[in-house]
Amino acid sequence: MTRGFCVTRLSVSSLVCCITLQKCPVDIQADRGRERGLSAPQMENHTYNEHVLLLEGLNVTPQSSYPAFIILLVIYIFTMVANISLAVVICMERSLHQPMYILLCNMSFNDALSITTFIPRVLSDIFKASAARYITYVECAIQAFCGHMFATTGHTILMIMAFDRYMAICNPLRYASIMNNKMLVKLCVFAWGVAFLFVAVLIGLSVRLSRCRSYVFNPFCDNASLFKLSCESVFINDIYGLFFTALLFIASIVSVSLTYIRITMVCVQSKSKSLNSKALNTCFTHLAVYVIMLMTGFIIVFLHRYPQWSNHRKVASIIFPLVAPCLNPIIYGLQSKEIYKVVKNMFQSKIMSLRL
Repeated sequence: MTRGFCVTRLSVSSLVCCITLQKCPVDIQADRGRERGLSAPQMENHTYNEHVLLLEGLNVTPQSSYPAFIILLVIYIFTMVANISLAVVICMERSLHQPMYILLCNMSFNDALSITTFIPRVLSDIFKASAARYITYVECAIQAFCGHMFATTGHTILMIMAFDRYMAICNPLRYASIMNNKMLVKLCVFAWGVAFLFVAVLIGLSVRLSRCRSYVFNPFCDNASLFKLSCESVFINDIYGLFFTALLFIASIVSVSLTYIRITMVCVQSKSKSLNSKALNTCFTHLAVYVIMLMTGFIIVFLHRYPQWSNHRKVASIIFPLVAPCLNPIIYGLQSKEIYKVVKNMFQSKIMSLRL
C-alpha cells in the first residue's frame, strides 16, 4: 500500500501518520483484517465505509455456537419473563403501590431494557461469519448510549432505594409525608434524567470524533468501541469517562454506605424486634442487589484498563450485565414477603377458577 494511496483515502489526521513515517490507519486495518482471515475486497468494503462497521461479535467455535446460543437465549427469556412479571404484579396489586415497590418496578423495567440492548444482537450474530457481522454507525452509537444509560439508571435507582429504606426505618413518622407520590415522581425522573444527561455527554464526545477505523473489537458497541474508531486524541474522552465513572461509583458507594451505617445504628439502639426484623429483611435484599451490580461494574471497568486481558473483558462484558437483571427478581421475589404473598394468592385464585 503506497503513500499516495494513503493520502487519497484518509483524512488530514491520518495523513500526519504517513508523513511522520508511522503506520497508517489503513495499514493497521489491513493487518488486522488479514489476521482475521478477511479477503482484500472484504477489507476494502469495511475499512473505508464510514457508515457501516464490522462487529466482532461473540467469537465461539462452530461446535460451541449452538450451546452458547441456547444458554444466552434461555437466560434472556428467563430474565425478561421474571422482570416483566414482577413489574406487572406491582402495577396490578394496589397493596404494592408503595415507594419501595414502585422503585423496584422501575428497576425491573430498566433491567429488561438493559439486556434487550445487546443480547438479541449478540444472538443474531452468533451464526454469522466474522466478515458478515455488519452494524451501522448510528445503530452502534444508539446501542452504546442505551447500554450506558440503563447501567447508570440502575445505580441511581439503587441510591434512591437506599434513601427510601433510610426514611422508612430511621424516620417512620415522617416517611409518609416525605415519600409521597409527588416526591416519588421527582425521584424517578431524577434517576432516569441524570443518567440520560451524563451518558448523552459521554456518547456525544465520542460521536464528535472523525473516524479512520471501522472494526469494533467487542461483542457489542459501547463508548470505548466508539472512540477507538478514531485516530484523533481521545484525551477529553478519557478525562470525562474517568470523571463520570468515579462520580457514579463514589456517589453510590458513599450514599449507600452512610445510609446503612445510620440504619445499623438505629437498629442497635432500638429494642424493637419487629423493627430489626423489617430492617434486616428489606435491607438485605437491597444490599445484595447493590453489591452484585457494584462488583460486576467494577470488574468490567478494571478489565477495560488492561488491554492484555481483552479476551477476559469480552467474556465478562457478556456475562456480567446478565447477572444483576437475572438475579434481581429472584432476590426480591424470595425475600419480599409482600410480593411472595401477592404472587401466591394470584396462583391460588387462578387454580380455584380453573377448578370451577
